[in-house]
Amino acid sequence: MQEFLNNPAVQGGLAPFIIALIVAELFQRLRLSGLAAIAGFAVTVYLVSDFSIDPLTSARIIVLLGLLSVLLALTLLRFNWRPLRLILAVAGGSATVWMALRILQQQDMTNMLLWAGSCALYVGWLVFWMDTLHGSPVRAGSAGMALGLGTGGCALFGASALLGQFGLALGAAASAYLLLQAVSNSRLPCGRSFTLPLSFIAGLIGCLAVLTARMPWYALPVLAVIPPAAKIPVSEKMGLWLQSLLLSIATLSCAAGALYLTWRVAGAPPF
Repeated sequence: MQEFLNNPAVQGGLAPFIIALIVAELFQRLRLSGLAAIAGFAVTVYLVSDFSIDPLTSARIIVLLGLLSVLLALTLLRFNWRPLRLILAVAGGSATVWMALRILQQQDMTNMLLWAGSCALYVGWLVFWMDTLHGSPVRAGSAGMALGLGTGGCALFGASALLGQFGLALGAAASAYLLLQAVSNSRLPCGRSFTLPLSFIAGLIGCLAVLTARMPWYALPVLAVIPPAAKIPVSEKMGLWLQSLLLSIATLSCAAGALYLTWRVAGAPPF
């Protein structure tokens, strides 16, 4: 059994997919199916790493901030204050700078400010645009799947197995959330409990993979197109499976573009 759980495909794919399916279904009546994303991510953290914070590495900061973002999302369930979306984006960008601070401090001042601003902008962008989807579970699921798989795949190509598994876990969990809606032909509750931690963690993973691995920086703008791509016009009269298919094609195309750019630089993943 332990050998089975040590398989990277199980840790970063099968396990988060199954856990996300279970959580999305069990928490549906509480309107907290969106917790499926962080549940899938958490099981991968448990299998490949741990939840300790000593020493506080950048990867562990990602886990810590991801879990804290869920608590924040749950406290904001009833809030629809107009400036909130921008506040979350700014907070996400600021937290990104803290996550990467030790790495950034190794650069000269010009490069440090450039990388810090770019990473903060990228994460803030993802948080902002994913938040626009928190009331649209099919669109959010499609965007989350592509963002997780694209980010995780790029990190893996860039020779960071841990970050790759973290990202792929998000993609697998979002895939389960989306599949359940397509199969049942009924929308699941979404909310910020799904969009906030998923976009925040994926953004942090992408930035850290660029700073510490061989993922090219220009893959990030391609990944950043995923949330807006999930807003393409799709008739609500279509079945949810067809909506999921069309939206997935649009978002996964962006993820594939980022993967291609990373592959051109880093080559095949180091299996």
